[in-house]
Order: sequence, then structure tokens, then C-alpha cells
Amino acid sequence: MAREVLSIGQVRIHSAGATREQAMKEAADILEAAGAVTSAYFDAMQQREVTVSTYMGNELAIPHGTNETKDTILDSALSFVRYDGGVDWGGEPVTFVVGIAGKGDEHLEILSRIAILFSDEDEVENLKTAQTPEQLYALVQAAGV
Repeated sequence: MAREVLSIGQVRIHSAGATREQAMKEAADILEAAGAVTSAYFDAMQQREVTVSTYMGNELAIPHGTNETKDTILDSALSFVRYDGGVDWGGEPVTFVVGIAGKGDEHLEILSRIAILFSDEDEVENLKTAQTPEQLYALVQAAGV
């Protein structure tokens, strides 16, 4: 991809937990603030979640819209939020909520990079121990996301 899909302003760490809906809303809000999606993207994320859970395992959820709601995506971007208090994602424990908006087919490459990062338990542990959003961002960038 020609440009970065993640900037430091799109990375957050919360000491508390959140509900699944709150976490999806924050992901959508970050993507909207980055200029990547319209305000309708949160609804698109909710539609996807009704169809199939975006829980991916290894404490990761990747909320995103549906193919039918691609018109809400303006550009490719990520949000990366760590909830130290956890999120109950339909009965699954989630620490990391990575919102994704992919223009065209760019989301496939982005998803692949995230999957590789989260398939390594040592990398996930490093992500969990980062003390600041800046440290978290540096680890994600170093992993090629």
C-alpha cells in the first residue's frame, strides 16, 4: 500500500474495559476522525456483527462493515485500541479491537498483516505490555501493519 493506514492518533490504550458496542463505536469514531469512513460506518459494523462475529481469537476482534456497505468507506485505515479491562465479545474475551476500513480490496492485505501479528503469542504479549500508545504504535509498525 502506498500510504500508512495507521497513525499514532488512531492508537489508544484504556485501563478499563468496554462493552462490545462501545468498542465498535470507538473504532468507527476513530476511523471517521481519520477521514476513512462516513458516520454510517458504525451501523455497517453492527450489521456485520449480526451476520458473523468479528472475534478472531487470541484476544482480538476486527470489527468492519459488510460488502453491501462499501460506500461508507472513503479510504483505507485502521484503529487500534487496547482495553486492559477487557471486552466481552459475544462471550469471547477481547483485549484488542482493531477497526478496519479497506478501500477496494486493500482490506485483504491489511487483514493478512494483522493475522500474522496476532498469530505470534510473543508479539501479542509485547502488545499487552506496551505502556503508552506511542510504544504500542511502534510495535504495530515494526510488525509491518
